Amino acid sequence: MTEGTSSNDLDALDALSTEELRERAFALARHRHDRHFFVDLVRHLPHAQESNVLDDSSGSIGEVVDELVGVWREFTGHESYGDAEPLMRARFIDYLTKHS
Repeated sequence: MTEGTSSNDLDALDALSTEELRERAFALARHRHDRHFFVDLVRHLPHAQESNVLDDSSGSIGEVVDELVGVWREFTGHESYGDAEPLMRARFIDYLTKHS
């Protein structure tokens, strides 16, 4: 738990669906222009090694983030996280508690 984050805050986040957590974390990361957050997530998904988008290129940050979100949707089917769901939930909650 980070400073300023109460157990009530964590409980409230944990009660959210994975998709709601994803939406909140993605919105925050987009606002912060945090391409590293997206790269980290995509690297933990199945088939990530097959993607050429993980080079962390120095292109326009908006373009990079949009491309990474597209890769995310392609790899997850935008609905199911499979075996990676616990890891993704933990990452979303961690990101939201550290950066909100």
